[in-house]
Amino acid sequence: MQRLIDGVHRFRSDEFGAYRALFQRLSREGQNPHTLFITCSDSRVLAELITQSQPGDLFVVKNVGNIVPPANVTGETNSTAAAIEFAVSTLNVSDIVVCGHSQCGAMHALLEGIPNRAAMPHLEAWLHVAAPVRDVIHLGYQHLTDRQARANAAAEENVLFAIENLKAYPAVQARLSDGSLHLHGWFFNIATAELFAFNPESKQFDPLARPTA
Repeated sequence: MQRLIDGVHRFRSDEFGAYRALFQRLSREGQNPHTLFITCSDSRVLAELITQSQPGDLFVVKNVGNIVPPANVTGETNSTAAAIEFAVSTLNVSDIVVCGHSQCGAMHALLEGIPNRAAMPHLEAWLHVAAPVRDVIHLGYQHLTDRQARANAAAEENVLFAIENLKAYPAVQARLSDGSLHLHGWFFNIATAELFAFNPESKQFDPLARPTA
């Protein structure tokens, strides 16, 4: 905790000056993020850092395994839906990125089970939402015998699962229909800091390319 407190004071004394005008403008005008960024709670995956975004640029949702539940899942297992609806219908973001990552503990737990299940009933219920991803891996990835390779494959399939689930949210459907919203599936390699984007044509996660002018 002391490190957090020290960091707060360093930010106020050393860094805030460079952001003062930005924070004052955001305070006056409110937030106007361009992208809803859904990623994992993993402490190594920082959306603002890997995209070099400023305060106010991203509306970030972090949850265990960057899971997007189906639209018909309600109650405590779908607080993520509230953020999706708010970002799409109120903040009017133009893009949604779902970003999975390598070495994802949630994907290992999804495939291999949770140790000490009795102590983590909420985690077990949450991961059950992504059970279709586990089925895809068991059926289509028998050739992968390496534990980490299977987990990475699950992380990629989980991103695609999330994208398909997003399409079923009424607020998202409406914006997709009029062309004002775009969905993107990303995968972040922690060891190399490389980002890969799903290419619908190749049906692969290809290195994220710079947009053409």
